[in-house]
Amino acid sequence: MLRWLIGGGREPQGLAETIGEEQSRNPYTELLVLKAHHDIVRFLVQLDDYRFASAGDDGIVIIWNAQTGEKLVELSGHTQKITAIVTFPSLESCEEKNQLILTASADRTVIVWDGNAGRQVQRVSCFQSTVKCLTVLQRLEVWLSGGNDLCVWNQKLELLCKTSHISDTGISALAEIPNNCVAAAVGKELIIFRLVAPTEGSVEWDIIEVKRLLDHQDNILSLVNVNDVSFVTGSHVGELIIWDIPGWTVRAYERSFWDPAPQLDVQQEIRLCQKPNDVSIHHFTCDEENVFAAVGRGLYVYNLQMKRVIACQKTAHDSNVLHIARLPNRQLTSCSEDGSVRIWELREKQQLAAEPVPTGFFNMWGFGRMNKQATQPVKKHQENGTSCSLELIGDLIGHSSSVEMFLYFEDHGLVTCSADHLIILWKNGERESGLRSLKLFQKLEETGDLYRAA
Repeated sequence: MLRWLIGGGREPQGLAETIGEEQSRNPYTELLVLKAHHDIVRFLVQLDDYRFASAGDDGIVIIWNAQTGEKLVELSGHTQKITAIVTFPSLESCEEKNQLILTASADRTVIVWDGNAGRQVQRVSCFQSTVKCLTVLQRLEVWLSGGNDLCVWNQKLELLCKTSHISDTGISALAEIPNNCVAAAVGKELIIFRLVAPTEGSVEWDIIEVKRLLDHQDNILSLVNVNDVSFVTGSHVGELIIWDIPGWTVRAYERSFWDPAPQLDVQQEIRLCQKPNDVSIHHFTCDEENVFAAVGRGLYVYNLQMKRVIACQKTAHDSNVLHIARLPNRQLTSCSEDGSVRIWELREKQQLAAEPVPTGFFNMWGFGRMNKQATQPVKKHQENGTSCSLELIGDLIGHSSSVEMFLYFEDHGLVTCSADHLIILWKNGERESGLRSLKLFQKLEETGDLYRAA
């Protein structure tokens, strides 16, 4: 484990916005570099307030202390790369909370681990294909595995029910939605399933296909539940659809994400638009007000109440954005294939009268079709409406390859994992300095040196 003190930004490497050496709003000025994995680290999952687990292509799971960076447990059992990881509460009714860890692998197995004891609890090897996704339905006390079929399991790892063979492409993403339903992404199809729990008339579980939604024209890459009445999906060619629940109807459809800034010259515009993955929607996060979308190299903030994009950074990174998450104080963090992690702040600004609003990104009233008035001044009731901007306040440079995802700990900072086989703990420098000073004073007090000096 290495501890580094880091400075500010970097030299511009592409079209993405840059930040100077002085990053006054960026608290993460120290980092710990953790070395234990031997291949790409793709997954991080939080276990409690101070522990997290990492997993990736080397097939092992490692549990870490988020404060000290100490390696606590290494779990080995898979023979190929890990494809999904989730946590699941233990059945044991004890005072100490014990999170079980479920991992799926390309070796067509799912293993349940006891992270506290550092051991394998059980292995399931009855799968006919690789399990690509796992999800837990806490209220029903079951978990689901998605591959060429959808299986429902209880906490004892008993198979409760399953679907018939869905497709050779398999389920790539799962999301829990209200009314005991789940949405499953299968290629460019979205399938809604409902789980039926046992009743007095039936002692068995069942899973029923409710609806097939065929509105996407390309493979669905991202899927997340927004609230009790809607969820959102994004595809490889930049289609974003917001769905109504439970009618399973399209509330909004948009795929016109790339709108090159006027200052770009023609050659840049041609080069950027020729890349199909420039508009791939890799990840979503949301809160009660907004949906945040990672679209190609850009970030977009869509306000649910105002029904339009309120802020965007069309080139937030030099390569595709892979993962985004909200932080406190209206901040957003993103990581990219370019090896960087960036912190953004969502700031309000006053919309000038008769200034065009970028409705072309989420054209709610046009449902994705070209709006003839998109380039016209905004309507009267929007003339003095509030818009926002995403301002870059921090640039974390430490990884030498693609940053796959990250976790945020309120007390311990950020944790990032990368294709360079490393995990980095990004620490609040001011807080860490204060903790070190406190420990020093406590030690001096214990030895009596503090009083002798006085």
